Amino acid sequence: MGSTSPERGQAAARDRDAEGRARNARPRDGLGRPLPYGADGVARQPEGVVRTPAETVAEAQELLDAGKPFHAHEVFEDAWKSGPEDERALWRGLAQLAVGLTHAARGNVTGGARLLRRGAGAVEEWAARARMERTHGLDPAALAVWARELADDVERDGRPVDARERAPRLRGAA
Repeated sequence: MGSTSPERGQAAARDRDAEGRARNARPRDGLGRPLPYGADGVARQPEGVVRTPAETVAEAQELLDAGKPFHAHEVFEDAWKSGPEDERALWRGLAQLAVGLTHAARGNVTGGARLLRRGAGAVEEWAARARMERTHGLDPAALAVWARELADDVERDGRPVDARERAPRLRGAA
């Protein structure tokens, strides 16, 4: 192993929680890209927050509308990890949609399109098995259409999209 500079060693110590789990403490921009330590970044979403489905959808929509799909993904990830087992596929699919939009906005054409399509499939698959009254006001079919159209646009155009302009409407039409 090589030597570690004091700055790096100090940063690594700050990047662990009380239980020793890795926690990246670097500030991030609106698309979740790490910034240098000490830089002004976008406020991070707290991890491990248990929200109601309505709170999850509302908070994620606010973040998507603000052009912060990476941060919306973190909200969906909390729901995925803390929600009922029979809803985890829904929240995981929504997290994939948000990460797909993140990658598309960063200019990662292949990763963005792939995650958008994977998330679309996951949300549709969940909706096909779920009782429709448990969709929490979401429109899985419209979200899948939005995701596939965005994936096609990203692949065709080959350039980053504006995350705010291309954000989905979680409730109702995209």
